Amino acid sequence: MPVDPLWNSTKARSLAAQRRPGALIRLGREHRAWTLAVLGERLGCSPATVSRLERRVRIVDLALVHRAALEVGVPRHILVTSLAPPIATASAATRVAASPCDAEEDSMRRRTLLTATAAAGPAALLMGLDEALADTPAPPGAGPLDARLATARALYDKGAHGRLLAALPGLIADGHSVAASRRDLDQARLSSVYSLAAAVLSKLGSYDRARLTADRARTWAEVSGSPLAAAAAARELAIVLRHQDRHAEAQRLMRSAAVRVEATGLRTDASASAYAQMLCTAAYTAARGGQRAEALAMTEEAHLAARWLPRDTPAGRLFPISPAAVDLYAVGVHWALGDAGAAVEAGKDLRPEQFPTAERKARMGTDMARAWWAWNRPEQTARALLDAYRASPGEVRDRPAIRNIVMELAERHPRTTGVRELRSAVARAS
Repeated sequence: MPVDPLWNSTKARSLAAQRRPGALIRLGREHRAWTLAVLGERLGCSPATVSRLERRVRIVDLALVHRAALEVGVPRHILVTSLAPPIATASAATRVAASPCDAEEDSMRRRTLLTATAAAGPAALLMGLDEALADTPAPPGAGPLDARLATARALYDKGAHGRLLAALPGLIADGHSVAASRRDLDQARLSSVYSLAAAVLSKLGSYDRARLTADRARTWAEVSGSPLAAAAAARELAIVLRHQDRHAEAQRLMRSAAVRVEATGLRTDASASAYAQMLCTAAYTAARGGQRAEALAMTEEAHLAARWLPRDTPAGRLFPISPAAVDLYAVGVHWALGDAGAAVEAGKDLRPEQFPTAERKARMGTDMARAWWAWNRPEQTARALLDAYRASPGEVRDRPAIRNIVMELAERHPRTTGVRELRSAVARAS
């Protein structure tokens, strides 16, 4: 379908470049001679809501922006440009320093700051990521994006959160540079970068940043048309919403994601893995929302979906789910439903060697520790936490909920074997 000449006009291009999606929606509405009330009726909201949407610079409801843009005919590539942060240019970079000497010193200061913040831990590195999210830096061009994304995922799998946070600004910059090709695969790659950022930010408890990156992951996934990228982005957003106590919204999102993946026909292991993962996340989300029957039913459905998947997932798979991984989700589901005994029972046959990465091995330890702690078993709790810490220190040290268990354990059972070591590990990270 040919693009309406309106969207190739100087005004439309200017509004997109100024990052004003609301103004683009108003341009499209007025081009169709619709009133605020007409567009509001088509969107199921009030004229005042549409007016606020068109006037705001800061995006509050990304889903509403997408629906409104679709209604008034804003092309996807124009909308994405308006939603993306500005990319730094060489001229913008040179304004930082007044002379070549200043530029060299500025570069040295940046390298020194990066080294210092990496040593200081994930919290300090969040500042650099904030800058990249607000104003995309110039792409460093440090190598093929696929290889760098694989390296970044490996850092996540190791629990190397500080090193991953240090790498993300450059990865985001190169992702935007590659996505400028407008090729579906490149746009899906950028979505994957933002999904990875959302995953580590959620793990660190930085939920506002995680919401922002998950929203961007969804935007680029929708533009790319990749159902797997869309599923990954939806999952990360649902996790954020769950942590923000928006359980019903998170559950609706996961149901929709599962349906969309199922609609692909599940003809490949990759899509079957994605479907099983959507069910697992939906089950845990339902459990956290207190929906017992739905949580248990979806857990059982996830077991059925995963039974034909390989026990050893291939390297590089976007959703490395396996039958053992579904059992681990069952531990979390029962824990979230307040049934610690059932959680321990669900995980009694799990072993670290069933999980391919340090992050998953440690997650087995922390999930079992939560179950044992809820059942008031301090010795087993400490043992599970030590197993997790030895597999991946970051899974115990960097996650706020797990740190809290360590501190409560140290306060209430200071003489339990392993508690002193755990407390020292957490204290060093504080």
